[in-house]
Amino acid sequence: MIWQLLFWISVGALVHSYVLYPALLKLFGGQHTLPPREPYNELPTVCVFMAAYNEEKVIEQKIRSVFQTDYPAEKLSMWIGSDGSTDRTDAIISNLQAEGFPIQFKQFGGRNGKSAILNSMAPQIEADILIPTDANILFLPNTIPQLVKHFSDPAVGLVGANIVNTGMRADGISHQEETYIRRENYIKYYEGVIWGTTMGAFGACYAIRKSLFPEIPRYYLMEDFYITMHVITKGYKAICDLDARASEDVSNAVEEEFKRKVRISAGNYQNLSVYYRMLAKPLSGAGFSFWSHKFLRWMGPFLLIISTCTAGILWDQNLFFRIAFLLQIAGICSPLADRLLMRLNIHTFALRLVAYFYLMNLALLLGCWKYLRGVRSGTWKPTQRNLTS
Repeated sequence: MIWQLLFWISVGALVHSYVLYPALLKLFGGQHTLPPREPYNELPTVCVFMAAYNEEKVIEQKIRSVFQTDYPAEKLSMWIGSDGSTDRTDAIISNLQAEGFPIQFKQFGGRNGKSAILNSMAPQIEADILIPTDANILFLPNTIPQLVKHFSDPAVGLVGANIVNTGMRADGISHQEETYIRRENYIKYYEGVIWGTTMGAFGACYAIRKSLFPEIPRYYLMEDFYITMHVITKGYKAICDLDARASEDVSNAVEEEFKRKVRISAGNYQNLSVYYRMLAKPLSGAGFSFWSHKFLRWMGPFLLIISTCTAGILWDQNLFFRIAFLLQIAGICSPLADRLLMRLNIHTFALRLVAYFYLMNLALLLGCWKYLRGVRSGTWKPTQRNLTS
């Protein structure tokens, strides 16, 4: 009975997080939409700011996209901190400054990490609304106005953008990554419209009241989730606007994306160590979202291990547990099977989606180990998607 109980708890938790919770959000969220906002008497000032490291292939296009906006030019500025870039990033930014773009440019010696650079710049910025972003995220003309309009409601503290992925290819994981991100966008949207508890804006592009921007802990790897949860715990709403679109060249290389997922996963456990008290409020909107969308996902690799081991222990009980065990083993082996088929130039979306799920959970497991060993650096390098022509 104990083994069966452990099996069903682990399977039930996974099914709830990945299937039931999104279905419940869609069922109840379909009755809600983001309310229309009253026009401002005077538009707030906005600053787009970011850390950059060796982004010569995208930085000029990024900057031009920010200023090709429908938002009034006199209300908009941009701050960029270069984290010891060794390519032409700094020269490109300086050239655009000389052209007249209103950019505050700071060069940081050595490698500091994104969080350290944002911490350094944020207190110096004089703007009502901050928009942290990444170099490879290209804004559309309505990105900034669509994000900013929600702050006419004094209860809104943070608004996440909808990152639309481009550059999908069949020979890698870009289609699976795009499917995952698109699904996450909708989950976050529904969390926002139902409770105002979007579980983590995508750090690539979101807007936040300057007064709510916190100091990010040292060596933090997932500062976007930390900041979003800070806003929620302060009693403000965090929402996601699907019409506030920006574009990103999605990752296609399995190895590169896996490394990024390990780094993100270590950051997830950093956030759990800070916001674990949210687990004590499962009946609140924020607590239910945290349990369902984040905590159970972060426990995913351990739940998979428990469900596989208990199914193996229960092998002799009946046919169901034998099938369950074999399906788990097949899932665990799916990344290897997909890799072998890739070498034969055979690309199967369904198999790669299953392999993607198990690789994500392996990344979570390694990220947990990385966190337990201690995160001693917040530095990063651009993923391969930023380095393609």
